[in-house]
Amino acid sequence: MVFKKLLGALGVGGPMVDTVLEPVAVRPGGTVNGEVRLKGGASDVEVQHVTLELEARVEAEHGGGESRGTVTFGRITVAGGFRLGADEERTVPFSFPLHPETPLNELDGRPIGVGLGLRTELAIAQAVDKGDLDPLRVAPLPIQEAILDAFWRLGFGFRSADLEYGRLHGVAQQLPFFQEIELMPPAQYARQINEVELTFVAGPHSMDVILEADKRGGYFGGGQDSVLRITVGLDERRDWVHEVEGWVGQLAERRSMFGGHAGHRGLKGHGHGGHGGGVGLGGVVGGVAAGVVGGMVLGEMFDEVGDLFGGDFAEE
Repeated sequence: MVFKKLLGALGVGGPMVDTVLEPVAVRPGGTVNGEVRLKGGASDVEVQHVTLELEARVEAEHGGGESRGTVTFGRITVAGGFRLGADEERTVPFSFPLHPETPLNELDGRPIGVGLGLRTELAIAQAVDKGDLDPLRVAPLPIQEAILDAFWRLGFGFRSADLEYGRLHGVAQQLPFFQEIELMPPAQYARQINEVELTFVAGPHSMDVILEADKRGGYFGGGQDSVLRITVGLDERRDWVHEVEGWVGQLAERRSMFGGHAGHRGLKGHGHGGHGGGVGLGGVVGGVAAGVVGGMVLGEMFDEVGDLFGGDFAEE
């Protein structure tokens, strides 16, 4: 058993902790299962609480610039009010429910460069140590997977994915950030659309699908020139290739009608330009492996926690 020492607020010789997650990806609205393994230090201590926090790496726009930081978007206390003896080992199992809006960070088992993690907080005698950050794997809901698969079948390519701090105009969004999945269009749409940004905002029974072309104006700023919003049931079954083809056709038509210049009134936390070139995907299997480029690998991102989740701002 390998423990991670807490050498900050609790001091050298204090208790140690190791949080172990089930080695499977979870889905938005699902449950993260695992256990916190504690080992006592040089002397007995009173454990006030063991708390888990979900953290996400997000980006924010401000004053024409951009910064990155962390947002805590879930917190539960899994144990507390007990004595941990010197060298005593204790295991605390837990089940942590995820919010339905939890962003995705892998497709077909492949990471897409979105930083999500579970942090363990241990409080002893007024001292609190945040401990280590364990990477969290979140795969799409079946309905999200079906819509994404339709884009791949239509020839779209994955460009990048990120989390934007802010709220979407007119959407029943609960988390303080939203995800953008940037897609590059195939040749037949390339003249009208430079890229498509796809956002899922899921609830208990339905989901808003928001599509924006070119990151110019549209729904996010109150206009509706180049953005579509569609509400679908989580268990809905359709010919998704046909549906998505219709959605993209509407976007392309709007871009043509307005000459590629839609009105934009801005949205706090929304948007920065895409980066890197898109890579074509032929279906989900193997596609994201080709699409994840430029070193955007979640495992590498978590090698240095301070580097990953350091930033100019943080959400308390």
